[in-house]
This record gives sequence, C-alpha cells and structure tokens, in this order.
Amino acid sequence: MWLSVVMSSQSFQDAIGQCLMVGIPQPTLDAETRRMLADLQPGGIILFQRNYTDPDTLQTLCADIHALTPERSPLIALDAEGGRVHRLSPPFTHFPPALRIGQTGSLQLAHAVGVALGQELRSVGIDIDFAPVLDVYSNPDNTVIGDRAFGSDPQRVAEFGCALAAGLRAAGVLPCGKHFPGHGATVIDSHDDLPYDERDRATLEAVDLLPFQAAIAQEIELLMTAHVVYPALDPQQPASLSPIIMNDLLRQRLGFQGVIVSDDLEMGAIVRHASVADAAVQALSAGADLLLVCQSLEHALSARKACRQALQQGVLTEERVAEAQRRVERLRQCIADRPSLSLPAIGAPEHTRLVDTIVRQASV
Repeated sequence: MWLSVVMSSQSFQDAIGQCLMVGIPQPTLDAETRRMLADLQPGGIILFQRNYTDPDTLQTLCADIHALTPERSPLIALDAEGGRVHRLSPPFTHFPPALRIGQTGSLQLAHAVGVALGQELRSVGIDIDFAPVLDVYSNPDNTVIGDRAFGSDPQRVAEFGCALAAGLRAAGVLPCGKHFPGHGATVIDSHDDLPYDERDRATLEAVDLLPFQAAIAQEIELLMTAHVVYPALDPQQPASLSPIIMNDLLRQRLGFQGVIVSDDLEMGAIVRHASVADAAVQALSAGADLLLVCQSLEHALSARKACRQALQQGVLTEERVAEAQRRVERLRQCIADRPSLSLPAIGAPEHTRLVDTIVRQASV
C-alpha cells in the first residue's frame, strides 16, 4: 500500500499525473494521444460528446483507456446528469433534468434513475458520474444551474441528491456531488467568468451546505468544488483554489474523507484570471486531490510541469501529493472491488418507462 512505501523525490514527481483527470480529443486513441497519455499517466480521463459515436466504439475506447496502464488503470468519468447535461445520444436513455425528478416528490424514482443511469454507464466501462448536482436553485436568474438542481428547498435537494447517488453506487458507478459549497445563487456562469456569491455565512450554511452535509453523511466518494468566490468564507480565492474552503471547511469542519475534484481548470472563471498551470498548483496545494483539465492535453502537461516545479521549490509538499494520490487510489480500489452485475441493455424498455413515469408525475 501507498503508506507503507518509502518514496523518493522522483516518485513524488511521477505521482503528479495521478492528480490529473484529463480530456482526450477523439472517440478513439490515436497514436499521438496514446503517446501523450503514456507521458502524463493521469489518474483519470473525462469523456465528452466529442468522444462518443456509438456504444460499441465507446466501450472499446473505455477498454483501451483502462488498458493503458493496467497496474494503475485510469478512472473514466462522464458528466451524465440528465436534462441538458447529457453526453451520450441514443440508444442511451435521456433522463429528465433533476428539477423534474424533484417535482415528482418520489425518492424511489430518484433512486431508480441513479440505478438505471449507472447501469447504462457501467455497461460501457465508465467508472464515475459527475452527478448528482447538490446546488440549491435559489436564484431564478441563475442559468448555469437552473433545472440541473433538484429544487429550491435545501432538504429536498439533500434527499433527492442522496437518493440518486445511492442508485448510482448500487449500479457500481461512483457518484460525485457538485458544486461545493453551492453554485445555485450566482448570476455569472463560471464557464464564462468568475462569479461571486455575496450572501452571508449564516445563509450559506443554512441553505447551500445542507445537501453536501447529507452527502458526506452518506459517505459520498467524490465532491466537486465550484469556481465561485464566497467573500463570507474566503474573500480572496474561489472555492476550487481555497484552503479555507477545501481544508478548513470541507475537510476539518464537515469531515469529508473522499476525493475533492476541482471543476475544469480551463473554464472562464479560471483562465480569465490565471493560467491553467498556476491554477493547478494552487488547487492541489489548497487541498484538491484530482484536477480536471478537460479540453487540452497540452494544458494538462503544463499543469503537471508547474506542479513538479512547485514540488521542487517547496511550494507544494510531498505530503500533500501523497495524500491526494492515496485518495485517488482508494477510488480505484472501490472500482476494483465492485461486484459483477447482470446489466440491462442500453436504452432498455424499463428505462424508457421510468422516464415516462417521471414526466407524468412531474406534470401533475
């Protein structure tokens, strides 16, 4: 195990790649992508619509990714929330947005969506779903969240988010709650620029933190941070770069033991104010375990280079890198230990019926 091994400084340098989850350009692994991934040795790969043509090709891609480094197989993740955040076209089932699921009032249906969604993802080799959204939809002018949230009531968001997460887990796919400590009250879309949430600490704790606390109590495996500044919590840094929010609040006060994932470091909220490389050093130093660099492998390589330099200079500590890698390795072990399942077909009739039931009940 990691803790029993005495690592050299070079080993820590090599381990930086394990703290990165990167995007790839195509539905197949071409020679150049394979070369760059062999150099980078990332902890994970995130897939997008650009990586999908049909289920068979996707399954082959996932198998090829897992086989890149069999002794430390990259984790494969996808954003599959339902609604408008839907990467896989038919025959994959297109599930309704979270708001519709919340409107049914049925936690059983939310759990069933998690199971069905997880079954379809697992059948092609996907390990992690960046869902559920645990943001509370508290600002009607917020377009980045909107119907991606289960609703405007924190308790409902907590209950439905945990139900969907439990369903994913039952199907053998690891859930990731997002976007800590809450993106539901902002106006600016963090894909475009850096939002500020000016509400006081008491409001943030009473409204936004509640769903995350519930997910932590359920021992959710991953939480994703928000590229949002919360002056009441940290007036200087967005959550994804803030040791006050990631370490003092999320780790120490709320007791989260899983993997902290940054949102994509190539989003406007970051790159309008810093380089991807500098942000990677800040995020990893501040407490993130897995850094998303979703669009460019060149940016991922520059992020690794910057983190290696920070390690050499003492800006980033070996203990922090070891801690992050240990948590990522624990995820890999969770995937290795999951039981085998007999999975229904992608787009199974029972999944279509589930969607019809949600639409019908949400309309009542």
